[in-house]
Formats: sequence, structure tokens, C-alpha cells
Amino acid sequence: TVGAIGGWFVGASWGQPCYYNYGTGGNVYYEGDTVYIEGDEYCSTTEYYQEAEQIAAAVPEYTEQQSEEMDWLPLGVWAVTQEDVTDSNRVLQLAVNKEGVIAGTYYNETTDVSIPVEGTVDKDTQRAAWRLMDEKNSGVVMETGVYNLTNDVTSALLHFGADKTQEVSLVRIEQPEEDGTSTP
Repeated sequence: TVGAIGGWFVGASWGQPCYYNYGTGGNVYYEGDTVYIEGDEYCSTTEYYQEAEQIAAAVPEYTEQQSEEMDWLPLGVWAVTQEDVTDSNRVLQLAVNKEGVIAGTYYNETTDVSIPVEGTVDKDTQRAAWRLMDEKNSGVVMETGVYNLTNDVTSALLHFGADKTQEVSLVRIEQPEEDGTSTP
């Protein structure tokens, strides 16, 4: 929830929650080689990708013991879809610790491949960015606002390096309710 996110992070004193809505009609959009936020020119598309990459790469080094002792807030399990597509074979699970480090797993059902993801939340902009942690996808970075992840459906931006970006939707996958019966 918005309240859970707002009170979770150490040292964050955010005012109002900031939501990122990408693409036509959104508050973050590309026009040519320029990124606009709230209708104002922000930076070049290359600079915007570099910012996302820096946010995603800002994960501090932790020992295994430190990692095991951390508290994590689950952000959900998400189907990653393209606009106007109802089915998805890609799933993303995310959690965040109190310092704003994001961890999780990306799973492609078609290829049966799971890839760890990691990134951070920028406490100044509330922008969350994470990257796939395998060599094949080293330039792939996904981003959205951390408060966007309190919604059941939200927009995100998928960067394939500095030159290609795709708008995607994240659709929350609810856990099935357990009815107390078991299947043999």
C-alpha cells in the first residue's frame, strides 16, 4: 500500500507519492530524442537511460550474513505485458529492503528461464529501476515509480540499452486463496 511504502524506507522524507505514467498521455514520454516529464523537457533519451542504469546499478555490496538479516517488503508478483496484449509468458517478482535495494526474479515461461533481478529506489525521485543479472541481458533495465507498485496495473519502461525502449504494463498476479482443502 501507499502507507507501507511511505513508511518503509530508512531516511526517506517524501512528500506526496510520485507516479510515473509512460507514453502518450502519460507524465513521462519520449518525443524524438528528448524525454519530457510533466510536459517539460527533462533530458535526452540517452541520458534518461543512463539515469535508469545508474539507479539499477547502485546496489551496495552486502555479506551473505547481512543479506540474511535484512527485512524485505514484498512488492508483488507481476505479469509483464505489452499494451493491448492479454496474455503474458513473462513474470516478475520484486521485494525491497529498508535501504531501497530491490531484489527479485524474472521468469520467462516460454523459455523456462529464471533470471535474478536487482536494483534500487532513488529516494529523491521515487524512481525504481532494476536490471536483469545475466550476461546476455546486461543492458536491460526496467523502471517505474516505486508508488506505481502499489497499484494492481501500472506502466513501466523497459530499456534495451540506450537505443531502444518499450512501454510495458505490469499486472499484479494475486495469490490464490487457500480454502483449507488439499488435493491428493
